Amino acid sequence: MPWRETSDPYHILVSEVMLQQTQVGRVVEKFKEFVAAFPDIVALDRASLQEVLSIWQGLGYNRRALALKSVARQVLEEFGGRLPGSAVDLMQLKGVGPYTANAVMAFAFNEPVVLVETNIRTVFIHHFFTDDEGVRDSGILPLVEATLDRDNPRVWYWALMDYGTMLKKSGLDMNARSAHYQRQTPFHGSFRQVRGMILKALVSTADLTILDIARETGLSSDRVSEAVQRLEAEGFIVSETTGYRVSE
Repeated sequence: MPWRETSDPYHILVSEVMLQQTQVGRVVEKFKEFVAAFPDIVALDRASLQEVLSIWQGLGYNRRALALKSVARQVLEEFGGRLPGSAVDLMQLKGVGPYTANAVMAFAFNEPVVLVETNIRTVFIHHFFTDDEGVRDSGILPLVEATLDRDNPRVWYWALMDYGTMLKKSGLDMNARSAHYQRQTPFHGSFRQVRGMILKALVSTADLTILDIARETGLSSDRVSEAVQRLEAEGFIVSETTGYRVSE
């Protein structure tokens, strides 16, 4: 995991955003490619959205790439080009919630913050909630705080995550007993897949009409039209007289 070989806050943030709802194996190479192309906040801000989405292809949930672009501009304008060193300030950034902010604090700044994610959740449910169902994170967090290695939280959390991964591989995935568990909806045929197909087409070729996109993707014109309207409203694409293209 290359993000374990750095304490650069920007690189840690990129890894955490990529790892949201995406397996580690799919993230490793994309992370390397992304930070090679955009090694710092300035490089990411200067890049076009098309360049960013081109590298992001294959990770899915493209809103994350758009959010990172927004974060780059926000950090330059509000924090002098450096990611802030407090969770409160980090949570002012687009797409950064409590977990991501605390993960940056722990892994970039080695601060003894309290956090829980899927593998950590598995460890604590396995050891402390053996017969319980509907376990809430509010019951897990005090235990995380009580057991936290305050001298070296970064390595402690790595160990917990690796232990949770090992438990899952042995068949002890406890997350179905969490109150926060949500089964991911099927990707094939979903609106998320449609959006991804359209963005992939527009990343490769600009100025495509609805009919062009339908022909490129094999989707119906009606479905393309609906998705294009949403993508335009969200800031991914813009319409020109000759067709649609990815936003600058």
